[in-house]
Amino acid sequence: MKKLSCITCLLLITCCATAQKNAEVKSINVTENTDSNLVKAKLMPSIEIQGVRAGQNYPFTQTMIYKSAISKNNVGQDIPFIMTQVPGAVIHSDAGNGVGYTGIRIRGTDASRINFTINGIAYNDAESQGVFLVNMPDLLSSTNNIQIQRGVGTSTNGTGAFGASVNILTNEVQQKAYSEINNSVGSFQTIKNTFKSGTGLIDNRYSVDVRLSSISSNGFIERANSNLKAFYVSAASIKENSSLRFNIISGKEKTYQAWYGVSEEQLTINPRYNEAGQRSGKTPYDNETDNYWQTHYQLFYNKKINTNWNFNSSIFTTTGRGYYEQYKEAQSFTDYGIKSPIINGRTVEETDLIRQLWLDNIFYGTNISTQYKNQDREITLGGNISMYDGNHFGKIIWSDLYIPKDYKWYDLTAHKNEQSMFGKWIEKIGDFQLFGDLQMRNVQYNLNGFRGNPMLTIDKQWTFINPKTGIRYSKNDISTYLSYARASKEPNRDDFEAGKSEIPKPEKLDDIEAGIQKTAKKYRIGITLYYMNYKDQLILTGKINDVGAYTRTNIPKSYRRGIEFEGSYSFNKWLQFSNNLALSQNKIKSFTEYYDDYDNGGQKTNKYAFTNIALSPTIVHHSTLTASLSKNMELKWMTKFVSRQYLDNTSREDRSLDPYFINDIQINKSFTSKLGKNTSIIFQLNNIFNNLYTPNGYTYSYQYGGQVVNNNYFYPMAKRNWMLALNIAL
Repeated sequence: MKKLSCITCLLLITCCATAQKNAEVKSINVTENTDSNLVKAKLMPSIEIQGVRAGQNYPFTQTMIYKSAISKNNVGQDIPFIMTQVPGAVIHSDAGNGVGYTGIRIRGTDASRINFTINGIAYNDAESQGVFLVNMPDLLSSTNNIQIQRGVGTSTNGTGAFGASVNILTNEVQQKAYSEINNSVGSFQTIKNTFKSGTGLIDNRYSVDVRLSSISSNGFIERANSNLKAFYVSAASIKENSSLRFNIISGKEKTYQAWYGVSEEQLTINPRYNEAGQRSGKTPYDNETDNYWQTHYQLFYNKKINTNWNFNSSIFTTTGRGYYEQYKEAQSFTDYGIKSPIINGRTVEETDLIRQLWLDNIFYGTNISTQYKNQDREITLGGNISMYDGNHFGKIIWSDLYIPKDYKWYDLTAHKNEQSMFGKWIEKIGDFQLFGDLQMRNVQYNLNGFRGNPMLTIDKQWTFINPKTGIRYSKNDISTYLSYARASKEPNRDDFEAGKSEIPKPEKLDDIEAGIQKTAKKYRIGITLYYMNYKDQLILTGKINDVGAYTRTNIPKSYRRGIEFEGSYSFNKWLQFSNNLALSQNKIKSFTEYYDDYDNGGQKTNKYAFTNIALSPTIVHHSTLTASLSKNMELKWMTKFVSRQYLDNTSREDRSLDPYFINDIQINKSFTSKLGKNTSIIFQLNNIFNNLYTPNGYTYSYQYGGQVVNNNYFYPMAKRNWMLALNIAL
């Protein structure tokens, strides 16, 4: 292991602006509470994330999802599925039912460009910059709230936020002892079992919370089964002016691979078809699986120095180890560094084998921030240091001839260090709040070869300066704001496999946002305008690199611009309606497509102007109609519409995903029973009109026989399916 480090920043949790229903937004008025322990219990956890969240008076676009909404929707699906209500969000799932590998795009931006933090600590993978929430099963059951800042937002820890930043908070003090059993069953033999318990405040100071979780599902796609286990332990000591908390969050996942999608031909024959594990003339390989173990250790210390000053720090370590296993047919010995054997006087070039591709890594560091706050001014200074050590290696565990068991054909290391610091200033002048934010981020990345090119080494360093500024005006029930923010982002691991002659450049984004919100007794409405101007955005063009692989290429100019509407209306005490609509243009100013020419060799090109950025729909709409059928019973009708999405950057309709419109129904019922103090039942019927739809996919093309052939692959979602949850508070 290398040295230590990783710093991030921590923060204020009073953020809301574009919250969900008013009933789910809760505020705390300290001056009305005479119980100092209750004040401590409510306020200390909020300090732990004050470096990465936006306050209510910040001039940025934000949405809050609170615990009440989480508990009503937590039936076993992963975190992206509770975020479908966020404006401009499109969710997808490899297995088709929200269990296992899932993903989200916000404003057309995939998760590798969305900054995720958990309690202020960076979560995106250091190398791929992706977000693999499957490694933290059932984290929703320990989540108190989630803040989503769309666009660049405020300075945060970890990778650059190009589409959004998502902060998940688990650190909440429960005053009273509790125990819960939460169970769910549903389509595709989906089962979720969760046990949670906590001591409450012991001696008005100490608390311990634990959770054990198990989720299993066969998935909508054939063989796309998931077996997920997790535990969570959090211990805290809270004094009047300080707190100390230690978390362990651990998950283990085993999922049968469904990464390849379903071909366009198979989609019409058998939309559940799974290409992974298929063998010529044999049944599919039964262990074509992904296996990974990940554990997060988080230590927080918060100190209230006086009425104006707070100090916050965290130390963290994340360990991960796992592999995915594959059955591979007709593999060349030379591809594995082995001389072709001679058997019975004949040179044998190929063999069938089973291989495991391993990753063993550790990510560690520390975050520090301090905050000064009075009635008119708020200053936050902070920074983080982090280090990542990764070991990539491959083992052959079986072959039908010659190769010894557990033979390693590559063993490569990678190291990534990061240091950042920021300063945020907000000044209140009458009804105006002026905001300034400056971040400096320094990244060093060292790669000692790739599986396909073990001799290629990379040693790069970047320094990014990211300014942000804005103004918010608030008076009575109207608030409006204008902001500018810069984000910068280094390339990911795969981008560097292009070779030393094609080193990718970092991406940069300038984001201008303006919004207005009005809140009244019966309704709330918000409108956001944005313009996101990219420089050197990395995209797939179809071009083959030095080692014969398809990697992303920098394009000089592209942009996203749009308008987002949000609103809710209470018709009366028992009927409410909430709605959001995102309209956008997502364009590349000049684009060159490359595709293989199998007739003549090499590649051909086509040039385009002002094409649509891949997987960026023009229209995304979500609505919820909520009817309170009785005091403790609620019925929701939820709809989602997503317009056409293009699979590549050519805007060709024959390489696209059809628009889709889906409807879900949910019934929540809570009551007191002999089983426990409070019991709730959640029944959710998804896709009630039984539509076959695909929110995600990919494509590649080539010329053969004088014709251009499109190979489109899709990730279809389940047709009509259901989940039933029984939650018992003991």
